[in-house]
Amino acid sequence: MKLAGKVAIVTGGGTGIGRGISHSLAEAGARVVIAQRRVEIARAMAEALRSEGFEALALGVDISRRSQARELVARTLEQWGRLDILVNNAAITGLPAIAPFLQCSDEQLDQIVEVNLKGTFICSQEAARVMVSQGGGSIIHISSVAAFAAQEGASVYCATKAGLIALTRAMALELAPYGIRVNCLAPGDILIETNEALLEEMKERGISGQYVRRIPLGRRGKPQDIGPAVVFLASEDAAYITGATLVIDGGFLVY
Repeated sequence: MKLAGKVAIVTGGGTGIGRGISHSLAEAGARVVIAQRRVEIARAMAEALRSEGFEALALGVDISRRSQARELVARTLEQWGRLDILVNNAAITGLPAIAPFLQCSDEQLDQIVEVNLKGTFICSQEAARVMVSQGGGSIIHISSVAAFAAQEGASVYCATKAGLIALTRAMALELAPYGIRVNCLAPGDILIETNEALLEEMKERGISGQYVRRIPLGRRGKPQDIGPAVVFLASEDAAYITGATLVIDGGFLVY
């Protein structure tokens, strides 16, 4: 198995895309820490993995709080003695991230930036400091095609996801001397439990819906489409890849 003996943290690893990532990492041999704001969701995912014979730990974490991010890393080290992989997947997305530009409140602006950008930065710092002492590691940010193609009613979300791509490059540059690779994934339209009827719900909030692209491959993506790419970037198969962003979108951005 590609990741046998490795220890991975997946923020937001108990829902949506995070579930697919957590499962793929476990299948590849990694011991997985599921970090979720609602600990009951993390526990359910960890139990599901353990029922398949995998090793998993559930922790309740607000990634935008430095003390909690630090505790996340400390608990991981206490449990398994090392940290090899961090997947920054947790984000404010879907309807909570939707607001017309002229109507977006300071509260919503702060919440999206705090989690999507600041939380990723904080978790990366805390994990990287451990990886430096270990002599290497892999950090993977989950961005979005929204970093490249504007989405109506999602100006703050788009800005934070674009910020993750710039952060990927800057981190890759500074952390390369320590053997830490930093890469990014930009998923397209991935069908998860919270966005099945997203377009209709957005229209109810005043979003026109006229700026919607077709997907050339003819289907919405699944969480299982993202997990294997995370495994690849975390493994030695990607040993010479850092600072890169891999788009996984069924062709959404090709036209």
